[in-house]
Amino acid sequence: HRFRYICSCFRLVIGLILPRFQSTLVVAEHNNDKLTPIMLSAITAAKKLGGDVSCLVAGTDCATVAQEVSKVLGVKTVLIAQNDAYKGSLTEELTPLILATQKQFNFTHICAGASAFGKVRVSAKLDVAPISDIIEIKSPDTFVRTIYARNALSTVKCNDNVKVFTVRGTSFEPTEVDGGSATSEEVAASASAVMSEWLEATLTKSDCPELTSAKVVVSGGRGLKNGENFKLLYDLADKINAAGKWLLWMLDMMQVGQTGKIVAPELYIAVGISGAIQHLSGMKTIVAINKDPEAPIFQVVD
Repeated sequence: HRFRYICSCFRLVIGLILPRFQSTLVVAEHNNDKLTPIMLSAITAAKKLGGDVSCLVAGTDCATVAQEVSKVLGVKTVLIAQNDAYKGSLTEELTPLILATQKQFNFTHICAGASAFGKVRVSAKLDVAPISDIIEIKSPDTFVRTIYARNALSTVKCNDNVKVFTVRGTSFEPTEVDGGSATSEEVAASASAVMSEWLEATLTKSDCPELTSAKVVVSGGRGLKNGENFKLLYDLADKINAAGKWLLWMLDMMQVGQTGKIVAPELYIAVGISGAIQHLSGMKTIVAINKDPEAPIFQVVD
């Protein structure tokens, strides 16, 4: 009994002390002007680990972004690296910087949002197992992620000295953007890899909000059959937008689900969609329009 008591006390002490030694580096995703929404969700996940949270802001002229990060609640230190080589956030340039930062500060965790930006090759260079697209943190070494096209959940325990993971933005609430007072520190830019060069990005301009942060999503499926029928969705969008109550994203060529964007809106209007798992996960209120009364989506609509 005494041995069990000692073991219980030991585990309790370890549980109290361990968070003091945890330290997490969040790699900031931004456009040199402002943070992307998924970045705030990644910070929320980092805070759940306990210990200090630092953010690495790398770019060409990212002082504005660094100031924004310093105000985020829960961030202790903002590490700033500015160099023309970081234009476009190329993997070949960011990876050496992250590795050098890790070597200098010896973080226990490195994380980013589960986006195209978050797919840098840091874990391979550190020779650790990457844990991608997590939806829950059970402990500093145990994470939950989806598998089999989100049809099942996998709990993963990582024994590596450095845990490298990406965070599904729709699974963690964005942290507060005010109330923080992080210190800022310049970190030396690593030597350019000179393997590739960022030329330009040509983006489609739209008055719609970012898809992954939209509060209302109107989505059309295969049942609409052609582009002319998709025009009905735009008419519906105009009606909702006229009410002035919702941010809106229309989906036709934009894809939602297993091979597309991950969304978690307050209202999801599914038109001509059967109800595959990727059209159900994360939705708060689902409205379905479908002429097939046996469509699976009718089992979960509100």
